[in-house]
Amino acid sequence: MSALAYKLMSFEDYLTYNDETVNRYELINGELALMPPPILQHILIAEFLDDLFEQEVNRLQLDWFSFRGVGVRTGVRKSRLPDLAIVTKAQVEEMRNQVAVFEVSPLLVVEIVSPSSVSQDYRYKRSEYAALEIPEYWIVDPQENKVSVLVLEEGFYEVAEFKGTQPIVSPTFKELVVMPDSILQQ
Repeated sequence: MSALAYKLMSFEDYLTYNDETVNRYELINGELALMPPPILQHILIAEFLDDLFEQEVNRLQLDWFSFRGVGVRTGVRKSRLPDLAIVTKAQVEEMRNQVAVFEVSPLLVVEIVSPSSVSQDYRYKRSEYAALEIPEYWIVDPQENKVSVLVLEEGFYEVAEFKGTQPIVSPTFKELVVMPDSILQQ
């Protein structure tokens, strides 16, 4: 394709894109970015956190859902695929018959860092999630053996890092008791 014929993908095109493979893509500045398959530890951590959040949602009888595999629109031609997203029942009802890419901010998103995603998770997604005003963003980093909880304050994320057996503090899940070691040893 010549440079003149090249066209950036719109968000609407992204929502209907199907290359008839099992590949998953994020939309970054109008271009598809292939998401490599995760390592098994990544999947185990995501399942552990999904189960943990679902248990807490059920225990507190909240009208929330914990989802894996959904997208979050972060800009005009941008959409991310967080490892987990906590959304309200109202958000789900509003989108029930649409592609699972939320255009309204989730309550919380989680990204699990893989060696190929360090700058994406710590830098780019951080600024995109802050611009979208997602109140809480967790970065689970198995390489650094830590969980960072980023809380939105006046448009910017304040970061608290947790390691080992130090209990994680979450404004979204105030009563949740979990340590980074419990998450990272999956």
